[in-house]
Amino acid sequence: MKASLLATMLVAPSLGLASPAAATRMTSSYTSLTVFGDSLVDAGNIYALTGGQMPSPAAGYFQGRFTNGYDYTDLLSIDLFGRPTTASLLGGRNFAFGGARIVDNGDIVPDLSRQIDLYEVALGRTADGNGLYVLNAGGNDVFGAIAGTIGGADPQRYLQDAASQYAASVQRLDGLGVRNILITDFPVATAGAINTQANAYLDAALGDLKLSSDTTLYRFSFTDFFNQLSVDPGRFGLPALDLTTTCQAAGAAAIASGCAGYFSFDGTHPTAAVQRAAYQEMNRQFALAVPEPTSWMLMLTGFALVGMAARRRGRGVLRLA
Repeated sequence: MKASLLATMLVAPSLGLASPAAATRMTSSYTSLTVFGDSLVDAGNIYALTGGQMPSPAAGYFQGRFTNGYDYTDLLSIDLFGRPTTASLLGGRNFAFGGARIVDNGDIVPDLSRQIDLYEVALGRTADGNGLYVLNAGGNDVFGAIAGTIGGADPQRYLQDAASQYAASVQRLDGLGVRNILITDFPVATAGAINTQANAYLDAALGDLKLSSDTTLYRFSFTDFFNQLSVDPGRFGLPALDLTTTCQAAGAAAIASGCAGYFSFDGTHPTAAVQRAAYQEMNRQFALAVPEPTSWMLMLTGFALVGMAARRRGRGVLRLA
């Protein structure tokens, strides 16, 4: 696709958010969800750019996602708003693109900084102070550094720069009035020492941030999660996992079964079941999907009615006896 056509498609409609002056969170539940990142959370931007050719539904990919079901940001959106995230090219707030990196390499795929540029253009430099913003990137930077395709002769210097730019994206969003940010680490646990070093750079860069006093930064470690999952999947409600064979390689029957028992869908992306387990762990750590006060009241009222009904049934049994 030519760059001019891409530029035309990448201008998303205005979403009418609150101004930074009203950026203090005033609700118990998030009022919007905005996503930046790579294929782990792409809700269909690459699918839209390629006219539905990639990721291919014929290979088992689900509705433009790079796995066999919804990703963790979709599941969060469903819990918060009753619907999955929508790709920015389709008018939504998910600006993630498969293949994106933190460090912009100038290709046609919008990397992290350009995704935030698109957000600013589409929204007129406004932010929802009651919204949650997700940054999920770094995997492609690590893959490229390992393969020697980026970073040149000094991949460590490259990853240090990637970590600095990743943290700078948090600072940039804070400056726009964003007050609730979830950032994931460099997630390639199988990369070993190089991934560990990249996350050490990220820890240092995040530690140097000067965020607004009312900004909350949630940090989720996919590296830790994947390591724990490989040792004890039952802890996350999953059966024993095949960590070597992909669901795609196992064939159509495995895909039709929902990839039960497989960690990886295609050798790069985790299955939808692993995505769900990650979401549940995030929600356990950060309580991301908190019902609105009215929902709590409805739940409490429901519990009270159930209790009253149980007591009445109990008294009825006693009288009958």
